[in-house]
Amino acid sequence: MNAKTLVPLFLVAVLAAAGGWFASSSVGTGGDSAQQVVAADGPCPGGAQPLYWKAPMDPTYVRDEPGKSPMGMDLVPACPGNDDASSDEGIRVDSNVLQSMGVRTATVEQRDLTRLVRAVGRVDYDERLIAHVHTKIQGWIEKLHVEYEGEVVRKGQPMIDVYSPDLVATQEELLVAARYQESMENSDFPDIRKGGNDLFEATKRRLELWDIPDRDIERLLATGKIQKTVTLYAPSSGVVTSIMARQGSEIGANDNLFTIADLSQVWIYADIYEYEIPWVAVGQTAQVELRNMPGRTFEAKLTYVYPFLDPKTRTVRVRLELPNPGLLLKPEMFANVEIGTETRNSVATVPEEAIIRSGRRNVVIVSLGNGRFEPRDVELGIDSGDGWIEIRKGLVGGEVAVTSGQFLIDSESNLQEAVKKLLGRDKSAKESLPEEHAGHDMPNVAPEKSTHDPHAGHSMDAMPSNNTDESHSMPAGHAGDEDADRTAEPSEAPSMAVSPAGSTSSSHSDHGAPPTQDPRPDHSAMNHQPGSHTPPHATDEE
Repeated sequence: MNAKTLVPLFLVAVLAAAGGWFASSSVGTGGDSAQQVVAADGPCPGGAQPLYWKAPMDPTYVRDEPGKSPMGMDLVPACPGNDDASSDEGIRVDSNVLQSMGVRTATVEQRDLTRLVRAVGRVDYDERLIAHVHTKIQGWIEKLHVEYEGEVVRKGQPMIDVYSPDLVATQEELLVAARYQESMENSDFPDIRKGGNDLFEATKRRLELWDIPDRDIERLLATGKIQKTVTLYAPSSGVVTSIMARQGSEIGANDNLFTIADLSQVWIYADIYEYEIPWVAVGQTAQVELRNMPGRTFEAKLTYVYPFLDPKTRTVRVRLELPNPGLLLKPEMFANVEIGTETRNSVATVPEEAIIRSGRRNVVIVSLGNGRFEPRDVELGIDSGDGWIEIRKGLVGGEVAVTSGQFLIDSESNLQEAVKKLLGRDKSAKESLPEEHAGHDMPNVAPEKSTHDPHAGHSMDAMPSNNTDESHSMPAGHAGDEDADRTAEPSEAPSMAVSPAGSTSSSHSDHGAPPTQDPRPDHSAMNHQPGSHTPPHATDEE
């Protein structure tokens, strides 16, 4: 290869090398510039400063400047606008976190709210239709016309025949008074005529007060025949529910002989809970269903709400009235009662699961959109019983309430509130620093290990000492002897005398104070002999 060929090749190689060097220099300069721009912008987008720095594995560990977490990890910035940064506009939660929480929402609706009060009822007699058969005279039962309970009787039907000596005597007196009245009708003296009339009327009145029927009195006056017994009749129609009379037994004026109940209309008692009382009112209608007649309902009317509670069941009794055609409803039957309550029109309602009840507060988590939430205190109204609750104050129609996962959001709000308080406390602590220390940055230098020797001032055997305290110096001529003693008998190690606190030469040298002379004489130098096992610094303290 000749010289003409080598020269062009050499020029090409030089130009290629120069181009590569220029390209690498340009790329490196551009990269450095980009890094400088990023560094100049700061850790947050747009050059914004972070709100605080937090540990990536412990959100409760926050600082106002970068550093290391207790786990040795770099603190990460909480930038403004991030979902996990605290904000005065509510709680912000990342969308991925929301999905993992399973958060569900529902709209606050204006709706007509009603409640169907369900209770268990018991059929009972209408107390206004119960009648009792008594006798007002003392006597003996001659005959029973009704002999068993459950017998249906009609009003005016004979019930019992009673013999009473008082009744017989009164009948005789009535006949005598009737004859006397008749004989005195033509008397010329008005007083005598009046006396005969009064005697007749008084005797007749006595029989009427004993509930002797008028027909029996008229028959007695017409025939003049005294009846040995008197018949008692049914005061009303119904069913005999109780018989206390037996043939031949003696009866008194206070004895209840029969009880008759009219079952053409019955009552139903139902017990409702305390929280259902606001829904119940007199005049409402109810549907009654019996187990022995499934599918058939009876319509009843609520006529009374009792003004007291049962202390055992904590329920309120209500009374329903309904007709009983064919006597299908029998007392002591159980029935299912559904009371239709008044409808409350156009009230703000939320699902029942949206309410967080703390005992003293009722809170609803409101969704503000874009991952923002706000806890809000509400005043509750009526519970419909089918999953909806009236909101009287705190929410309006159209707002969005969280119905699932609100407890996790509430815990997130407590965490962010704790972060705010911590940052506020740190800021207050900085503002409270004295003015002379303001603007002074403390160097972030690890504390140096103390160089103070705990044995400073102690005379160490066979070791050179720079201690200037003469009271603890050791004669140079005995250093070798001490080493020999320790080698021969290691169990008798010489003890080291400790100088009084604050008098060690090391501590004095550190603070620049002159050493203090020990006033006690140095007996170690005078009494120590070669080969002796007595420690050179044994003191009186030992």
